[in-house]
Amino acid sequence: MQYTPDELGPRERYKVLTAFVLPRPIAWVTTIGPTGVVNAAPFSFFNVFCEDPPLCMFAANLRPDGRVKDTVVNIQRSGEFVVHMTDEPLARAMHDSSGDFPPEIGEPGYLGLKLSPSTKIAVPRLADAPWSMECKTWKTIDVNGDRQLIMGEGINFHIRDELWDRDAMRVHMDRYHPIGRMFADRYCRTDDRMVFPPAPVVPAA
Repeated sequence: MQYTPDELGPRERYKVLTAFVLPRPIAWVTTIGPTGVVNAAPFSFFNVFCEDPPLCMFAANLRPDGRVKDTVVNIQRSGEFVVHMTDEPLARAMHDSSGDFPPEIGEPGYLGLKLSPSTKIAVPRLADAPWSMECKTWKTIDVNGDRQLIMGEGINFHIRDELWDRDAMRVHMDRYHPIGRMFADRYCRTDDRMVFPPAPVVPAA
Protein backbone atom coordinates (compact mmCIF):
# COMPACT_ATOMS: atom_id res chain seq x y z
CA MET A 1 0.00 0.00 0.00
CA GLN A 2 1.24 3.46 -0.80
CA TYR A 3 0.01 7.01 -1.09
CA THR A 4 1.27 10.26 -2.46
CA PRO A 5 0.40 13.23 -0.23
CA ASP A 6 -1.85 14.77 -2.87
CA GLU A 7 -4.06 11.66 -2.78
CA LEU A 8 -4.91 12.43 0.85
CA GLY A 9 -6.53 15.34 2.59
CA PRO A 10 -4.70 17.10 5.44
CA ARG A 11 -6.55 15.09 8.10
CA GLU A 12 -5.72 11.81 6.36
CA ARG A 13 -2.04 12.79 6.06
CA TYR A 14 -2.04 13.64 9.76
CA LYS A 15 -3.45 10.20 10.57
CA VAL A 16 -0.82 8.40 8.47
CA LEU A 17 2.06 10.36 9.98
CA THR A 18 0.94 10.13 13.59
CA ALA A 19 0.01 6.46 13.30
CA PHE A 20 3.52 5.38 12.34
CA VAL A 21 5.99 7.98 13.62
CA LEU A 22 5.89 6.59 17.16
CA PRO A 23 6.41 7.26 19.92
CA ARG A 24 6.87 11.01 19.76
CA PRO A 25 8.31 13.13 22.56
CA ILE A 26 5.98 15.74 23.97
CA ALA A 27 6.87 19.37 24.50
CA TRP A 28 4.81 20.66 27.41
CA VAL A 29 5.17 24.39 26.80
CA THR A 30 4.54 27.20 29.26
CA THR A 31 4.06 30.78 28.17
CA ILE A 32 2.73 33.89 29.85
CA GLY A 33 -0.13 36.07 28.61
CA PRO A 34 -0.36 39.88 28.64
CA THR A 35 -2.24 39.89 31.96
CA GLY A 36 0.15 37.44 33.63
CA VAL A 37 -1.89 34.28 33.08
CA VAL A 38 0.40 31.26 32.66
CA ASN A 39 -0.52 28.93 29.82
CA ALA A 40 0.62 25.29 29.56
CA ALA A 41 -0.03 23.20 26.47
CA PRO A 42 1.40 19.95 25.02
CA PHE A 43 2.73 19.55 21.47
CA SER A 44 3.86 16.23 20.04
CA PHE A 45 5.16 17.46 16.70
CA PHE A 46 8.37 18.24 18.60
CA ASN A 47 12.01 17.39 19.10
CA VAL A 48 15.44 18.79 19.85
CA PHE A 49 17.76 18.86 16.87
CA CYS A 50 20.94 20.73 17.73
CA GLU A 51 23.26 21.24 20.70
CA ASP A 52 25.36 24.22 19.56
CA PRO A 53 23.27 26.23 20.10
CA PRO A 54 20.69 24.05 21.88
CA LEU A 55 17.65 24.20 19.60
CA CYS A 56 14.22 22.65 19.79
CA MET A 57 11.22 22.96 17.52
CA PHE A 58 7.52 22.31 17.86
CA ALA A 59 4.58 22.84 15.54
CA ALA A 60 1.39 24.60 16.59
CA ASN A 61 -1.62 24.54 14.27
CA LEU A 62 -4.75 26.65 14.46
CA ARG A 63 -7.64 25.64 16.68
CA PRO A 64 -10.51 23.86 14.90
CA ASP A 65 -12.45 27.14 14.80
CA GLY A 66 -9.51 28.95 13.19
CA ARG A 67 -8.27 30.81 16.28
CA VAL A 68 -4.55 31.08 16.95
CA LYS A 69 -3.53 29.09 20.03
CA ASP A 70 -2.63 31.01 23.18
CA THR A 71 0.86 29.50 23.14
CA VAL A 72 1.59 31.04 19.75
CA VAL A 73 0.06 34.40 20.64
CA ASN A 74 2.12 34.59 23.82
CA ILE A 75 5.38 33.58 22.12
CA GLN A 76 4.83 36.08 19.32
CA ARG A 77 4.45 38.82 21.91
CA SER A 78 7.25 37.92 24.35
CA GLY A 79 9.67 35.68 22.42
CA GLU A 80 9.98 33.43 25.49
CA PHE A 81 8.74 30.00 26.53
CA VAL A 82 9.72 26.95 28.59
CA VAL A 83 9.72 23.41 27.19
CA HIS A 84 9.17 20.59 29.71
CA MET A 85 9.37 16.83 29.44
CA THR A 86 6.57 14.84 31.04
CA ASP A 87 6.89 11.72 33.18
CA GLU A 88 4.29 9.26 34.41
CA PRO A 89 3.14 11.17 37.53
CA LEU A 90 2.39 14.23 35.40
CA ALA A 91 0.95 12.44 32.36
CA ARG A 92 -2.74 12.96 33.13
CA ALA A 93 -2.28 16.66 33.87
CA MET A 94 -0.32 17.05 30.64
CA HIS A 95 -3.15 15.39 28.71
CA ASP A 96 -5.81 17.47 30.44
CA SER A 97 -3.93 20.67 29.62
CA SER A 98 -4.60 19.97 25.93
CA GLY A 99 -8.24 20.91 26.48
CA ASP A 100 -9.86 24.10 25.23
CA PHE A 101 -9.12 26.70 27.90
CA PRO A 102 -10.02 30.39 27.42
CA PRO A 103 -7.03 32.78 27.58
CA GLU A 104 -8.03 34.13 30.99
CA ILE A 105 -7.81 30.67 32.62
CA GLY A 106 -4.32 29.22 33.02
CA GLU A 107 -3.99 25.48 32.81
CA PRO A 108 -1.46 25.24 35.71
CA GLY A 109 -3.81 27.03 38.09
CA TYR A 110 -6.87 25.10 36.96
CA LEU A 111 -5.08 21.73 37.20
CA GLY A 112 -3.25 22.48 40.46
CA LEU A 113 0.26 22.41 38.97
CA LYS A 114 3.02 24.11 40.92
CA LEU A 115 5.03 26.84 39.21
CA SER A 116 8.58 28.02 39.87
CA PRO A 117 10.33 31.10 38.52
CA SER A 118 12.66 30.63 35.60
CA THR A 119 16.20 31.94 35.89
CA LYS A 120 16.74 33.83 32.65
CA ILE A 121 13.25 34.57 31.30
CA ALA A 122 9.98 35.86 32.71
CA VAL A 123 7.93 32.75 31.87
CA PRO A 124 7.64 30.43 34.88
CA ARG A 125 8.26 26.71 34.65
CA LEU A 126 6.35 23.71 35.95
CA ALA A 127 8.10 22.95 39.22
CA ASP A 128 7.59 19.17 39.20
CA ALA A 129 8.67 18.48 35.61
CA PRO A 130 11.66 16.12 35.37
CA TRP A 131 13.44 18.37 32.86
CA SER A 132 12.79 21.78 31.42
CA MET A 133 14.53 24.23 29.14
CA GLU A 134 14.07 27.98 29.18
CA CYS A 135 13.89 29.17 25.59
CA LYS A 136 14.12 32.33 23.54
CA THR A 137 12.57 32.28 20.10
CA TRP A 138 15.26 31.48 17.52
CA LYS A 139 13.10 31.43 14.40
CA THR A 140 9.50 30.88 13.37
CA ILE A 141 8.26 29.53 10.06
CA ASP A 142 4.71 29.96 8.82
CA VAL A 143 3.37 26.85 7.07
CA ASN A 144 0.43 27.49 4.75
CA GLY A 145 -0.98 30.14 7.05
CA ASP A 146 -2.43 27.56 9.43
CA ARG A 147 0.61 26.26 11.34
CA GLN A 148 3.66 27.78 12.97
CA LEU A 149 6.96 25.99 13.38
CA ILE A 150 8.48 27.57 16.47
CA MET A 151 12.20 27.09 17.04
CA GLY A 152 13.58 27.91 20.45
CA GLU A 153 17.15 28.33 21.67
CA GLY A 154 17.64 26.80 25.09
CA ILE A 155 19.33 29.26 27.43
CA ASN A 156 18.93 27.42 30.74
CA PHE A 157 18.26 23.83 31.78
CA HIS A 158 16.48 22.57 34.91
CA ILE A 159 16.85 18.92 35.96
CA ARG A 160 15.17 17.20 38.89
CA ASP A 161 18.11 16.46 41.20
CA GLU A 162 17.56 12.74 41.69
CA LEU A 163 17.50 12.09 37.94
CA TRP A 164 21.01 13.28 37.12
CA ASP A 165 24.50 11.93 37.78
CA ARG A 166 26.50 15.15 37.69
CA ASP A 167 29.89 13.39 37.61
CA ALA A 168 29.08 11.03 34.75
CA MET A 169 26.77 13.56 33.01
CA ARG A 170 24.16 10.83 32.61
CA VAL A 171 20.52 10.42 33.49
CA HIS A 172 19.53 7.75 36.02
CA MET A 173 17.29 5.84 33.63
CA ASP A 174 15.89 3.69 36.42
CA ARG A 175 14.41 6.88 37.92
CA TYR A 176 13.27 8.64 34.76
CA HIS A 177 9.94 7.50 33.32
CA PRO A 178 9.06 9.76 30.36
CA ILE A 179 5.79 9.50 28.48
CA GLY A 180 5.55 9.30 24.68
CA ARG A 181 2.67 10.27 22.41
CA MET A 182 1.12 7.63 20.22
CA PHE A 183 -1.99 8.90 18.44
CA ALA A 184 -5.40 10.30 19.34
CA ASP A 185 -5.72 9.98 23.13
CA ARG A 186 -3.09 7.24 23.41
CA TYR A 187 0.27 7.52 25.11
CA CYS A 188 3.01 5.06 26.02
CA ARG A 189 5.38 4.38 28.87
CA THR A 190 9.07 4.01 28.06
CA ASP A 191 10.31 1.57 30.70
CA ASP A 192 10.57 -1.46 28.42
CA ARG A 193 14.08 -0.80 27.10
CA MET A 194 16.76 -2.59 25.11
CA VAL A 195 20.53 -2.24 25.42
CA PHE A 196 22.86 -3.32 22.61
CA PRO A 197 26.64 -3.74 22.56
CA PRO A 198 28.64 -1.10 20.67
CA ALA A 199 28.01 -1.05 16.93
CA PRO A 200 30.80 -2.58 14.81
CA VAL A 201 33.60 -0.52 13.34
CA VAL A 202 34.14 -1.83 9.82
CA PRO A 203 37.51 -0.96 8.25
CA ALA A 204 37.55 0.43 4.74
CA ALA A 205 38.24 -2.10 1.99
